[in-house]
Amino acid sequence: MIKGIEHVAIASVDPQRLARWYVETLGFVINYNSGRTVFVKAPNGMMIEIITAEGERAPATQTSPGLRHIALTVDDFDAAYRRLHAAQVEFVGEPTESKGNRIVFFKDPEGNLLHLIQRAEPLP
Repeated sequence: MIKGIEHVAIASVDPQRLARWYVETLGFVINYNSGRTVFVKAPNGMMIEIITAEGERAPATQTSPGLRHIALTVDDFDAAYRRLHAAQVEFVGEPTESKGNRIVFFKDPEGNLLHLIQRAEPLP
């Protein structure tokens, strides 16, 4: 039986550089590095596999087919937002709040969309 999602993958033009950004900017750790493939791990155990890209990147929008963003949960939205702002990440819009949930979208250095979220109540 399926227990859950272990990792998602991002194809990168420079996996080493992108992995360092996830470590330095988001507090992930590198837990596997073959040179062409790097796994970075979040404090909660979720992992991103960063693989070497081949070919050109197709244009993507928030609603085009395929994986659109990775949501990162935080306990202190304001502190996380300030830290990302100080790290000069590229935000896509301003933070918003709805029903106690706070969110903001931003990009990693290769343009992959990330979503910072603090929920008032976890989803069921």
